[in-house]
Amino acid sequence: MIRLFATLTIALFACLPARAEVEITEVVSPGGITAWLVQEPSIPFMALELRFRGGASLEVPEKRGAINLMTGLLEEGAADLDARAFARELEALAASFDYDVSDDSVSVSARFLTENRDDAVGLLRKSIVEPTFGQDALDRVRGQVLTGLRSDTKDPNEIARAAFDKMAYGDHPYGSNYRGTIDSVTTLTRDDMITAHSAVFAKDRLYVGAVGDITPEELGPMLDELLGALPDEGAPQPGPADILIEGGTTVVPFDTPQSVAIFGQAGIEQDDPDFFAARVLNQVIGAGGFESRLMTEVREKRGLTYGVYSFLVPQDHAATYQGQVASANDRIAEAVSVIRDEWARAAVEGVTEEELDAAKLYVTGAYPLRFDGNGPIAQIMVGMQMLGLPIDYIATRNDKVEAVTLKDVKRVAGELLDPDSLHFVVVGQPEGLETTVAN
Repeated sequence: MIRLFATLTIALFACLPARAEVEITEVVSPGGITAWLVQEPSIPFMALELRFRGGASLEVPEKRGAINLMTGLLEEGAADLDARAFARELEALAASFDYDVSDDSVSVSARFLTENRDDAVGLLRKSIVEPTFGQDALDRVRGQVLTGLRSDTKDPNEIARAAFDKMAYGDHPYGSNYRGTIDSVTTLTRDDMITAHSAVFAKDRLYVGAVGDITPEELGPMLDELLGALPDEGAPQPGPADILIEGGTTVVPFDTPQSVAIFGQAGIEQDDPDFFAARVLNQVIGAGGFESRLMTEVREKRGLTYGVYSFLVPQDHAATYQGQVASANDRIAEAVSVIRDEWARAAVEGVTEEELDAAKLYVTGAYPLRFDGNGPIAQIMVGMQMLGLPIDYIATRNDKVEAVTLKDVKRVAGELLDPDSLHFVVVGQPEGLETTVAN
């Protein structure tokens, strides 16, 4: 059965169109659950993506890590099944369930064959609606989380991330690790798991994407069976996060021959009309691999690093523009200086026509490659819903990229890039760098 599942998945990939031509139908279940559906009846297989807005940001500070731990327990015992029995049923059905958590959402991804759909949905329902949160499972998964958190204290990348987030977001949930701290996770109880579950799993924050061998008439009742027992409302969403970080440098001493740095400033929201111009700009600055300006200046010309990248981070409650670099302790100061210079140069000059054309070609050409199976398509549709995008967005997205002009990018570069507000968190023993705050 598992071999059949894998064979069908490969076959599905082979039959996908080269272009991102996806016909989406909106389905509303008899119970009022809205989903977006792409029908693909040629292969007896289905992908279902559920996403619950809020994620780890819904928990109170003293219970940080509760939603992450709760999510890790969903397949560790549900209804009348313990963890082993749940795993055996899942394997027998040749299905796969994945549960994930971030600051902004909890995601449930399911893949199953048409012939096993009813049983797979029944098992999935148990994990979402009837998790048992047994003490043995709680202690086991807690131990796994704590091992990861202890490892983070020795990882310069995690140390830099924690310091940057705290400086950028302060007391907002974004300002701390969604997995919690060693102290907070150690004290979490089964009652905390129940509270975390009720905060997340509710219909007022639910988004659904379905792709595969199912009709709208079948999908609606299936969703009611799967999710109809969830409460109507969950915990209130957090408010916006103010971007508190100021320009300068923060050095976090750490005994390592290579310093790592995370740098960033305030960013741009994904629903901003200028977001596509910012996306193209970032492709030129730091997202374009070996063709990007940062890689050219920091690595190719000066040999200061193996890699340097920048990326837009538009979250539900804040938007930042960030990047990362690593370099030897005696060379990181020069790398930081070059990055600052490139930030300032782009803010004044924008990009060239040649850079614009190359960036647009990449951004538009890479887009259809995201649609490489039922699962990715379901995930994309859920993301579209959460952003409030129209149902025909997939067909029009590349047109929006193509419409970006050189004038647009220059204007957005001048408005978005702020060298004076760019802050570097450097973890290591950097020579020639010390903690400073820009005036």
